[in-house]
Amino acid sequence: MLNAQQVASFSRALPFWLSLTLIPLAWIGALYGGWTVALLPLATWYLFSGLDAVLGLNTENADPNIGEEHLTAYSLITKIWIPLQFLTLFGLLYYVPRAEHLGTLETIVLFFGVGVITGTVGINYSHELIHQKNKFERWLGDILLSMVLYSHFRTEHLLVHHRYVGTPRDAVTARYNEGFYRYFPRVLREGLSSAFKAEKEMLARKDLPWSDTSNPFFRYWALQAAMLLLALIVGGWMGLALFLWQAFAAVWQLELVNYVEHYGLTRKHLGDGKYEHVMPHHSWNAAHKASNWLLINLQRHSDHHYKPDRRFPLLQNYDAAQAPQLPYGYPLMTMAAMVPPLWRKKMNPRVRKWREMYYPEITEWKPYNKATNPMPR
Repeated sequence: MLNAQQVASFSRALPFWLSLTLIPLAWIGALYGGWTVALLPLATWYLFSGLDAVLGLNTENADPNIGEEHLTAYSLITKIWIPLQFLTLFGLLYYVPRAEHLGTLETIVLFFGVGVITGTVGINYSHELIHQKNKFERWLGDILLSMVLYSHFRTEHLLVHHRYVGTPRDAVTARYNEGFYRYFPRVLREGLSSAFKAEKEMLARKDLPWSDTSNPFFRYWALQAAMLLLALIVGGWMGLALFLWQAFAAVWQLELVNYVEHYGLTRKHLGDGKYEHVMPHHSWNAAHKASNWLLINLQRHSDHHYKPDRRFPLLQNYDAAQAPQLPYGYPLMTMAAMVPPLWRKKMNPRVRKWREMYYPEITEWKPYNKATNPMPR
């Protein structure tokens, strides 16, 4: 177990700052064009998958009781990213429509890559920020989410996903044998309405209408409108279209990760709409070193759901006896998810093994597969 002094050393925090190296790649693509416009997806998907293969696993755990004062070098990276992403995104929206050396295909590929990092890094960092208790960090998370027009993710994630993961109420829990191309439109369709319903119900418990100004959806809409207007101002109609394209790519990237995190893992229905408590074995765990650097330990997802308030340096790794293990890190797994036959071949046997290990008493899995069990109370 790593102690406070070890965790606080900048040399141990430094690898998590690797995400900053993606910013120059975006500008190289814009300035030089050609094959360089593909640098961002090549780096995030393939480079980090290669590094995982070379560097292997990191199974070390930090003392979870380490205080905030020892984690500054880690929390700082999530805050620094926000102005860097903002300046890069809107700087490119200004530059690219005026860049005569970039063709249509180069521009499309470049902003797909921008969406890959605003999704892979930006939304992931917002996820870390919205889980914090102080309002400042939550506001920073809201700003990041507004840059990809997915502000309702905060509500859906905190009020719905964490509470109802592994049950029919949670749209984000991918069902057994559900391909990503069925999952993605379902989540887009259900997620926004589910988030709005959750906030409306919370206000109703305070005897307030949904239109009360404390409803965070007003902040979400205002921030998103500001981002859309700014994209139009700096880049014109082309800039607005490119902003929407990167936002779609970012959400695609996020939902690929969501798909991987809980695929086929369900909580046992205890009867009468009651479900067992969330445990580490209800999320897939991955200890791959390099991709956990890029994703600030998001792959230690089993512990995140078990203890959602832990900052990412303190998230614990679980072995195969405690939580199901992914064969590869998220970059490679999300690429596999885009090929449903390959995904099923790789993951369905693992889900069946998980069921045998944790729920040998359940003989009828169809209600779990189709999410037809009673809604949780």
